[in-house]
Amino acid sequence: MKIWITAGEASGDLHGAALAAELLRQDPAIELVGMGGDAMLAAGVDVRWHIREHSVMGIWEIVTHLPALFRLKAEITAAMAAERPDALVVIDYPGFNQRLAKEAKKLGIPVLSFISPAAWAWRPGRAKKTAAIVDQVAAIFPFEYDIYREAGADTVFVGHPLLDVVKPTDKPIAVLRQEMGIAAAAPVLLLLPGSRKQEIVRQLEPMLEAAALLKAKRTELVVLLLQASTIATDELEPSIKRILPETRLVQASGSAVYDLMRLADAAIATSGTVTLEAALCGLPTVIVYRTSPLTAWIARRVLRIAHIGLPNIVADKRIFPELLQEQVTPENLAAEAAVFLDKVRHEQVLADLQLVRKRLGEPGAVGRVAGLAIQLAQKK
Repeated sequence: MKIWITAGEASGDLHGAALAAELLRQDPAIELVGMGGDAMLAAGVDVRWHIREHSVMGIWEIVTHLPALFRLKAEITAAMAAERPDALVVIDYPGFNQRLAKEAKKLGIPVLSFISPAAWAWRPGRAKKTAAIVDQVAAIFPFEYDIYREAGADTVFVGHPLLDVVKPTDKPIAVLRQEMGIAAAAPVLLLLPGSRKQEIVRQLEPMLEAAALLKAKRTELVVLLLQASTIATDELEPSIKRILPETRLVQASGSAVYDLMRLADAAIATSGTVTLEAALCGLPTVIVYRTSPLTAWIARRVLRIAHIGLPNIVADKRIFPELLQEQVTPENLAAEAAVFLDKVRHEQVLADLQLVRKRLGEPGAVGRVAGLAIQLAQKK
């Protein structure tokens, strides 16, 4: 049995890796091929197209990258036509994966959409378009299930895969701090600037400048910066050395990432999946996002939701502060993070985060998605 998996971003690579591991657990003979990153590669996928060169976000950014994306789609389509996989699982990266799913349908290859286009957030018509080109939708949010079901898609609510992925170790916080050489009483701020080059360009320096402002008032503050696997060290170090040399650049994966989130007292993070990971780890987080002026202008006119941060969307209330575009200043970021470094506010946020976990469904989402993928492949 041949199942192809395509993911275009670091978060999709994470979900693709978890899915790959579960597919091989259910059937070790499955051949897995696709587009992804280092996590999918380590999980046993033959990653022929690496996401490092193709992860882009934002309307203007995508437009400038279109020629490369068209070439990539043509290359993957040709490979599918030649090898005829038994099923294709498309994970997020909607602009590209929707077009790839359409090509797969022409070839008679069943398609499972996992982490589908966010039609609940903007362009609700995308739900009907998705329903027309995929065989099944694995919905990860209850509200996503409703909109795709109404659009006519064969939809199954599987729950959110992060409930399976976010698995820190059971080491006590004191032990984790000791292993990292952090004093027991020192407050820890974790910076999560993103996994895309554009995010680093736009978010890194305001985050570091905010951390510098906080450290000027709290000299004992420890600042950690998590480096995504898709970002090279030389893309981070110049800004760190210039703004806050004391910042500790951390490379981690798997449970080590979630241990970092457990030991930190507060975080400043680029909006995305990482904010939901932080929520599941009980880490109060300031959500930030800056994109091109054109993308921001369009987004403000088409978004149909009150919040942009996933934890806030799931809870339907603002648990984490959100700072966007012109609001992303070192002073604003520092002020919001300082609130979370206060122990009383920290405990209040932890109570609110229980609602987020509850609304994400039951663990086992990845296993359910693997089962759906295998069923589709068997039908073919």
